Amino acid sequence: MSGPPAIAVDGPAASGKTVVGRRLARLLGYRFLDTGAMYRAVTLLALEQGVAPDDAEGLTRIAKEMDFQTIEPTASDCEQSGDIPRVLVNERDVTTDVRSPRVDRTVSQVSQVPDVRNALVGLQREIGREGSVVMVGRDIGTVVLPDAKPKVFLEASAAVRAHRRFDEMAQHGGGTCYEDVLADLRRRDKIDSERATAPLVPASDAHRVDTDSCTIDEVVETLWRLTAKP
Repeated sequence: MSGPPAIAVDGPAASGKTVVGRRLARLLGYRFLDTGAMYRAVTLLALEQGVAPDDAEGLTRIAKEMDFQTIEPTASDCEQSGDIPRVLVNERDVTTDVRSPRVDRTVSQVSQVPDVRNALVGLQREIGREGSVVMVGRDIGTVVLPDAKPKVFLEASAAVRAHRRFDEMAQHGGGTCYEDVLADLRRRDKIDSERATAPLVPASDAHRVDTDSCTIDEVVETLWRLTAKP
């Protein structure tokens, strides 16, 4: 099925952007890009290199020099690590590392740095111009691809999102308690929505979808129908 050249899916942490966006991309035969993984990759490299989250110059250097790739999983990949894209940074597989608690705690600070965002947004727009892409993040419909159609903003309560993230972390052996996950999500929401550069807000023409009581399949079906609208 053919569809629009670019689809933007935004929303806060653990709102379901990644899993919904990937399923939609597969249905359409589109490329999928999780822009959050790019900020996580910069954060991981900064932690490894001892670059502080307030060192704008160091973080920007990492963002500009980083070689970032994602690879859709094969059948054997799914058996070993689940149905998630592999993330390669400088030709190293960091799929698990970019989802670690230490990256979770720092990524919102790193993503506030204007020059880091400028560097990564430039790459994201290049991919958007190639067309046939479902792109997910926090500023896709407002900044990265303002002409995308449709634009979707996924919403869910902090409590529901915390349960989702807690369950995800538990599957990967995480030892964080639910209350800590909830507190961290609320902290990240505050940082993301109040930052000066590209804050987390729905685009004025975005379709807002509440996912609190919806299954993944129901949300994907909603987005699928939106792509079919003229």
